[in-house]
Amino acid sequence: MVQTIRSGGCGSLEHVSRRSLMKLAGFSGFGWLTPLATGLARQHERGAVEQARSLIVLWLEGAPSQLETFDPHPGTEIAAGSLARKTNVPNVLVGDGFEQTAEQMDSISLVRAITSKEGDHARAIYNIKTGFRPDPTLVHPSIGSVICHQLPNDAGSLVDIPRHISILPGTTSGRGGYLGSQYDAFRVGDPKEPVPDLMSKVDEQRQRRRLRDLGVVDQQFLRRRGAKLGSSNHQLQTALGMMSSEQLGAFDVRKAEKSLLDDYGNTPFGRGCLAAVRLIETGVRCVEVTLDGWDTHVNNHELQAGRIGVLDPALASIIKDLKRRDLLDSTLVVCGGEFGRTPWVNPLGGRDHWPSGFSMALAGGGIQGGRVIGETSPNPKRDVLDRHSELRDSHPVEDVHATILGALGVNCSRELDTPIGRPMKICEGKKIGRLFS
Repeated sequence: MVQTIRSGGCGSLEHVSRRSLMKLAGFSGFGWLTPLATGLARQHERGAVEQARSLIVLWLEGAPSQLETFDPHPGTEIAAGSLARKTNVPNVLVGDGFEQTAEQMDSISLVRAITSKEGDHARAIYNIKTGFRPDPTLVHPSIGSVICHQLPNDAGSLVDIPRHISILPGTTSGRGGYLGSQYDAFRVGDPKEPVPDLMSKVDEQRQRRRLRDLGVVDQQFLRRRGAKLGSSNHQLQTALGMMSSEQLGAFDVRKAEKSLLDDYGNTPFGRGCLAAVRLIETGVRCVEVTLDGWDTHVNNHELQAGRIGVLDPALASIIKDLKRRDLLDSTLVVCGGEFGRTPWVNPLGGRDHWPSGFSMALAGGGIQGGRVIGETSPNPKRDVLDRHSELRDSHPVEDVHATILGALGVNCSRELDTPIGRPMKICEGKKIGRLFS
């Protein structure tokens, strides 16, 4: 599906790290990469700033409590007994369970007063993932789809696996919306299992015969429609290329060192985070990894602590691993859910939905670590009608989108035509500039 772009273009080289390019240039069949790899290495030596080229989203579905994660208020009534932990940045606290993440806080910044107009899970998820509220006349693309659309492959790109991937997706993986299904996220499960449906069910010789016969049928069909001979089924060719690609190995963490798996927590989510880093290193543009179970209307403290125990080692290890692979500057990491949870505990010991001031963590991709943007009240009142009056320096969901897109060099003011010719802005928010300055 071709989209009309109403302002200047925005092409880019598919992200492969400097280290990866130099490594690939030495492989048989990739000798043509040597000049490119050498040029990028020299550019790096001259001190050029590397722009974010990729995105990792740690999607906390069900809505984590800001008070137990990234915006604790220890010793207050709203904490309801929840504790906080000091980080390696003075005066910045996180929830008590973030033992490892606290040691990486100088690479992470927190946006603590995000607001949404949606308090229902399905509508809020749509809002967070697309930057728009649900519209019965249009399906908006998710942010990963927009990024892949606006930052396409260049000629000679090395990436022949999907560039938009959702690991452990549940039912809310990114959709291409009006950009088309080709921008939907490729869905995979726990990386300890092989990627499904990529092995032929027949031997190689029979596979070749089937493809040859299919080609005859395709050509007959094209002749009857008057289409140009030699046209091919793009989706089929893409699938066949993926089936034979060595890059599929990035999905497979089974051969990773046990110590590395243990660093990530060796849970489905932890393995998904390790796979995300490997996929980004391969050249994938956007990876989302889902950790669900945050909807804590009962037993909030216990259930939040259990989820934090899974998230903490994985989040900390992503930061450390991206640094080790020389990828943190070029990879933006975003961690959060669809909204927050109430500053008070209900009679069942739970916290309910709260879109009026929640938190997200961001790292890499030009983000200056150790910063806190926004402030929520330690003593909010239940009967206040204007919740914004209890926030300082708040930002709507749309500003988070503008910040992510801006970090990757996407022009948020650009308009695209939908299939019916309706012009739509890519984003309606404003970049949170203080995260980068």
